[in-house]
Amino acid sequence: MIISIVIAEKLLQLANGKEVSASSLKQAIFKELLDEDIIKVRLFGRIKRTCYIPDRSAFDAWMYNKYAISDLRDYINALKKDEGTRAELITVSNNSKATARRTFKGFLVNSYMPIHCFLNGSPLTVHPQPGSFQFIYDFEQFVIPEEVIVVGVENAENFSHIASQEYLFGGLHTLFVSRYPQSQSKDALTWLRSIPNTYLHFGDVDFAGINIYTQEYKRHLGDRASFFIPENTEVLLEKYGNRSLYDKQKLANNNLVEEPLRQLISLIHKHKKGLEQEAFLIR
Repeated sequence: MIISIVIAEKLLQLANGKEVSASSLKQAIFKELLDEDIIKVRLFGRIKRTCYIPDRSAFDAWMYNKYAISDLRDYINALKKDEGTRAELITVSNNSKATARRTFKGFLVNSYMPIHCFLNGSPLTVHPQPGSFQFIYDFEQFVIPEEVIVVGVENAENFSHIASQEYLFGGLHTLFVSRYPQSQSKDALTWLRSIPNTYLHFGDVDFAGINIYTQEYKRHLGDRASFFIPENTEVLLEKYGNRSLYDKQKLANNNLVEEPLRQLISLIHKHKKGLEQEAFLIR
């Protein structure tokens, strides 16, 4: 389908950080974005609700994977032109039919040590060579030992350099699962909900990272999930933290019960900074 100008302009407002009244977002695409946890809802009082996008990169990945649109502004400009619209839409969306599409099901895994698993009843060792990952397609038949801790990694660079972050985990028996590409994250969550293993969320140390954890994982996995807070977090937060991350982001849920996470939020307020996950690659 071709997204209309009206819808595209609302999407662009959201993508640029504007909060939009929920009552004006009635079209099916916004419901789908809400279902995918890419758009969030903020409640003011008893009635007023606004929608916002906490993670622009997740939204951009979803738009490209779902509609092959890499730049909403260019897409809107092409729609507004009187002539050549169809040809320009082909260029902007990189898709001659501008139709929705679904990438492979499954998700990427990585590990700094051999993890002996089973896939479709046959033994499978997860231990990719440096510079490569393993992709689990039939995740419904992917079985790992119960003692293995599953670590969800938000950012691609950290996932790509797992071995250099082994020091953070103290030799724990861990399997790393990538949150990206965003179109695959629901498959990973479906798999996580079907297994008994402990889940650690390893992401950005800022309100957006905490929101991703609480809204996408904690509410589905319950007590099995916790936010991973490395011992050197405060040192890196003070040294490499970004004030703009603190100024621009908002915490979606102020009633968090995990004491370590509450302490982390206090640290973020103390230093008035957010820390991008890539800082943990610095040694």
